[in-house]
Amino acid sequence: MFILLMFFLFKYIDDLIGKGFEWYTIAELMLYASASNVSMALPLSVLLSSIMTFGSLGENYELVAIKSAGISLRKAMQPLFVFIVCLSVASFFFSDYMLPKANLKYGSLLWDVRNKKLSFLIKPGIFNNSITDYAMRVERKGEGAVDSLYGITIYEHKGTNGVPKITLAEKGQMSKTSDGNYLILKLINGVRYEEAPSNSGYYNPRQTFNRMRFKETEVKFDFSSFKGLTRTQEESFKNNAPMLNRKELLHRQDSLRKDVDSISKAVSVNAGAYLKQNNYLKGYTKVSKAVKTIKGNIINIVPERDRYNVLQLAFDQADAMRQSLKNATVEFDLKQKEIIRAQIEYQRKFTLAVSCLLLFFIGAPLGAIIRKGGLGLPVVISVIFFLIYHIISTVAEKSAKEGSLTTIAGMWLAIIVLTPVGIFLTYKASVDSALFDVDYYKQAITRFFIRKKKDKQ
Repeated sequence: MFILLMFFLFKYIDDLIGKGFEWYTIAELMLYASASNVSMALPLSVLLSSIMTFGSLGENYELVAIKSAGISLRKAMQPLFVFIVCLSVASFFFSDYMLPKANLKYGSLLWDVRNKKLSFLIKPGIFNNSITDYAMRVERKGEGAVDSLYGITIYEHKGTNGVPKITLAEKGQMSKTSDGNYLILKLINGVRYEEAPSNSGYYNPRQTFNRMRFKETEVKFDFSSFKGLTRTQEESFKNNAPMLNRKELLHRQDSLRKDVDSISKAVSVNAGAYLKQNNYLKGYTKVSKAVKTIKGNIINIVPERDRYNVLQLAFDQADAMRQSLKNATVEFDLKQKEIIRAQIEYQRKFTLAVSCLLLFFIGAPLGAIIRKGGLGLPVVISVIFFLIYHIISTVAEKSAKEGSLTTIAGMWLAIIVLTPVGIFLTYKASVDSALFDVDYYKQAITRFFIRKKKDKQ
């Protein structure tokens, strides 16, 4: 968990530093991040601890003593198996009840942290756009007084119809109002340039240009957004799949499927209006006409003087139908992706618990076979197996999100692939196989070459 939290800090360090957050805000964010990292930390810790435990037993010949007492390896694993089952059940309830709430708080807090504006730090020689509708640059600062600024240039984009108002000042000084909501910039010895559009209502290349010189003036900036962290309502993030439990995920899938059906029906109705003939007179006339058979190009039956208008009308209708179908297709794809995400999160509730069981049946036999405890070889082997599991699950999950695999196959592929490995290792450990014994393989290779040499003789 410590390593995963370090990865989290490295990833979001730019969003956390320099914004004036209190320490408890960062601690709260890391607490929620640790809950969201359980899906990676728990299976890896089960794998590592099982390898270390049985590796230490094998290294100290305690497994030999257990087997000499008539207790098989599978029977010796039963107490730990019961513990892992309890841990898996607890992880299932954690992923179904606690993890959605933690993800909701983590997602909302991370959103607020990442979207909080930077602290208003004016750096000499660099334009600063932290204040909305303003861009400001100073040549130097801090000479004579802490808040003194020199060589000030301010571009104001608020209500200027695309033409900024420019203010130049020789020097200035910053201060804040008593409530802290506004920043007052006192400017000394400067000029303000303002270009206004023509009042005649039509384009006039001779625009009104104003130039105002001043000895002293003040500019007020809204500083309320820099005071502290504004929290967004958590309900705004509630519809995201990782923040829902199983019951809510099923309800969301049903709602999304109804939306997809509604889109399909709307597309059918809209397309039918373009493709079918108009039936305005149906039911209002008793005149019957025979069906007319058209041979050759249909445009030939249209009078030549009307062909351009008919073709233009047909093109406009086809283009309108194409645009309508394009918009409906985009919305349809978004809804389908949301359904896939909900299905993936639903399956994830179960895969976390099963992965703990699977990696225990890989780690325990491996520890008994390699007979090495501590943090050396067990860490290397556990990381290798966990990387295999993590890479397969990540690639399969991405394929499921893109629609290349079904959600069940994508979420369970890593477990399906590694289950035979766990069965094989458990069998080899129960029969005292020298699977990772280098001397055994050296002797086997030596016997093979000796046998071939005798066959040649």
